[in-house]
Amino acid sequence: MNINSLLQPYQRFGVHLGLERIQRLLEALGNPHQRVPIIHVAGSNGKGSVCAYVSSVLSEAGYRVGRYTSPHLIDWTERICINQHPISTAELVNLLEQVQAAIPPDTEDSPTQFEVITAAAWLYFAQEQVDIAVIEVGLGGRLDATNVCDHPLATIITSISREHWQVLGSTLSQIATEKAGILKPNCPAIIAPLPPEAKAVVQSRIEQLNCPVTWVEAAAEVGEIIGRGEAFAPKYLGFLPTSQRECFAQSPITHSGRWANYQGITYPLPLLGEIQLTNSAVAIATCQSLIHQGWHIPDAAIVSGMAKTQWLGRLQWTKWHNHPLLVDGAHNPAAATGLREYVDRLHTPVTWVMGILSTKEHEGIFRALLRSRDRLYLVPVPDHSSAEPEELAAIARSVCPNLADCHTYPNLEAGLQAATATASDSTIVLCGSLYLVGYFLGS
Repeated sequence: MNINSLLQPYQRFGVHLGLERIQRLLEALGNPHQRVPIIHVAGSNGKGSVCAYVSSVLSEAGYRVGRYTSPHLIDWTERICINQHPISTAELVNLLEQVQAAIPPDTEDSPTQFEVITAAAWLYFAQEQVDIAVIEVGLGGRLDATNVCDHPLATIITSISREHWQVLGSTLSQIATEKAGILKPNCPAIIAPLPPEAKAVVQSRIEQLNCPVTWVEAAAEVGEIIGRGEAFAPKYLGFLPTSQRECFAQSPITHSGRWANYQGITYPLPLLGEIQLTNSAVAIATCQSLIHQGWHIPDAAIVSGMAKTQWLGRLQWTKWHNHPLLVDGAHNPAAATGLREYVDRLHTPVTWVMGILSTKEHEGIFRALLRSRDRLYLVPVPDHSSAEPEELAAIARSVCPNLADCHTYPNLEAGLQAATATASDSTIVLCGSLYLVGYFLGS
């Protein structure tokens, strides 16, 4: 048996939110989730990078750290990691067989595919006796299969915007209600900046549950630093307290890139995009909450953990046939806005190679991304419910009638060939779907 053959039978049950099935399944497996301290992360965007930051820092602090995220880009094993190392295929197959054996064959209410892989993650982390697990919500929060722990060490909401409205509701208040469903009585909450309508819902829930709360503001960017301590001075050394100056000088890390400061901590910012000033601050605030609870996370672990953070497929530079290529999911309007902000800083013409799922907000994504004289090459998303490129082209032309070019192609290869043949003077960006990015990175 392989991973796909074990999971494929459960795909037909689709997205079916609710906690009854996952609770029955976990009980049949001995309730492994009750043996794993967790940090629970919800949000419309930014969940994955916050999970990556926090797990990297905790690993550097010497803890055995589980991380569960979704979706995967290339392989199912990416979803379940310990100290940034994905589970092996053999281990995941073994876990899935254990989960499958716990499901009654004649059950009328079978678990969904996401519930099966989530149960496997809980089982793995319990068996491996991790010190802590960083768990990303799959969809929403309140009825998501990850929302089964009564006493998380911290709950995080990274952002709230309009997404998955078919399931979560059409207004920000409704979506915020679902996200706030991960909050638990008296458990610390770390909340990123939210739109007023969403913040009111989350704040009300926090007050009802008496959650100690940290309302996070974006970190301050303190500039680019090349090399080590001596290159850090004199312009930026003033941002560091004495203990951190010593920590930086003793650190083996050589970091070239942006640095940020949040609540007295100055740290590297390896992931691209302005949104990382917020995402990284959320991660630092979470680590500070753990420190208040007695966890040992020295400044050196924060600096080195942030520096080592990687999160593939999000504002990632790569190459295709020796042509520079920027890849990013940008699968909803808020994420697309962040991508456009980054691209605008490059001050070059832009060529978009895009595929979008049929369930996404096509017009909103195009409004966030497209500008006059951009080129747009549309392709299908392989092996998923893709929007038809021709239909997307019609929407794009109505949103931005002054595109320099707008064509459709039968596959990603053809779209990339056209983009690289005609866009020698521009930045080429592959985006619109994490599944499309994953297909590219895996091919």
